[in-house]
Amino acid sequence: NSGVVCLLRPLLLDVIPSVRQTVALALGRLADYDVEMAEAVVKAGILPQLICSLPEENRYYKKAAAFVLRAIAKHSPQLAQAIVQCGGLEMLVVCLEDFDPGVKEGASWAFGYIARHSAELSQAVVDAGAVPLLVLCIQEPEIALKRIAASTLSDISKHSPELAQTVVDAGAIAHLAQMITNPDAKLKRQVLSTLSQIAKHSVDLAELVVEAEIFPVVLTCLKDSDEYVKKNGATLIREIAKHTPELSQFIVNSGGVAALIDCIDSCRGTVRLPGIMTLGYVAAHSENLSMAVIVSKGIAPLSACLIEEHEDHIKAAAAWALGQIGRHTAEHARHVATANVLPTLLDIFVDTRSSEDLKMKASSFALKSILQKCTYLPALEPLLHDAPPNIMKHVIGQFSKVLPHDSKARRLFVTTGGLKKVQEIKAEPGSLLQEYINTINNCYPEEIVR
Repeated sequence: NSGVVCLLRPLLLDVIPSVRQTVALALGRLADYDVEMAEAVVKAGILPQLICSLPEENRYYKKAAAFVLRAIAKHSPQLAQAIVQCGGLEMLVVCLEDFDPGVKEGASWAFGYIARHSAELSQAVVDAGAVPLLVLCIQEPEIALKRIAASTLSDISKHSPELAQTVVDAGAIAHLAQMITNPDAKLKRQVLSTLSQIAKHSVDLAELVVEAEIFPVVLTCLKDSDEYVKKNGATLIREIAKHTPELSQFIVNSGGVAALIDCIDSCRGTVRLPGIMTLGYVAAHSENLSMAVIVSKGIAPLSACLIEEHEDHIKAAAAWALGQIGRHTAEHARHVATANVLPTLLDIFVDTRSSEDLKMKASSFALKSILQKCTYLPALEPLLHDAPPNIMKHVIGQFSKVLPHDSKARRLFVTTGGLKKVQEIKAEPGSLLQEYINTINNCYPEEIVR
């Protein structure tokens, strides 16, 4: 408000280096504060002056200048675009080529803040020639530089398969894969994140990540003391598993499913989420892969998530995963049903506090998928007393399939009160539900039904 930005601008051309550095640092701190401040710095015409003499400047000024660009770029795509338009990327490339690791770090950071906004800005970073230099940065001995460079490669890779391919073509995967075992937790987080962002786009990119021999090493990350390392490790496995049955089978063969189940068991909250999703993706691919999740005792921790977790999106993911496990055959559905999952899913569905997405995943997908395959009647009977009409239809449907062919089940159905409950159900004449009820009633003599 006092017009300081305009007073600082001419000092960027001061003859004394320490004055230029201090001015750049002041402008960076102002721009870092909020978006209005950053816009004021840009409107004052600071950027061209900041950049014009950069190649001749010393490392302290370069670090301060990179900080200004980073502080401006972080706020919005429009401000990041302003840096691109005034030639800021070329200046940052000069900084990435500098001998000093601190200057490289500052430039990597600024590139990351620009690239994270959009695919177009990421492409501008790529076109400026930053990617090969960033890959060189992750090979430097300084841990801080490795972290920031890996983070920036992640920000570039996330937008599209083409941008991820650019990072792959620069040889990043092999170097990143070697760093999974690095003792520094913050570096591991970034490395796992970058590999996830590459693997998520396509089967080919996921296979390239797998071919870098990240298994079974990546499974050790699921036991890491750092929560984010666990989460990012599970996310990487998820991004690989989702593509094909073959990739999921490879994960199973590497012991990945058992490791993920242990991880889900030992964590709470959002750290569980990628592991839950991975089990769902693996189970969705085929009957055999779903059975691999069952054999590894995956149903109990997923069922526990439905009860223990407070966040609806985590419960929804667990419900979805259980639906994927149970939807294949009667045997799969029986395994899920005998774990007492169905009443829990029903409780979630009728709970007025549940979000619409959670209700949809719990009932429309999970309950219906399991019920359409489940022929294990003792697990279905409790639902006869509580289920709303849209779920009841599926429950009665399963009884109408099993009872005509199973005399023992017919006897039990009478003694447990199931047949009595069926007589109490009000169904529309001619509806599918009425047909199911008629089929059940026809299994018994008329006086028993009466």
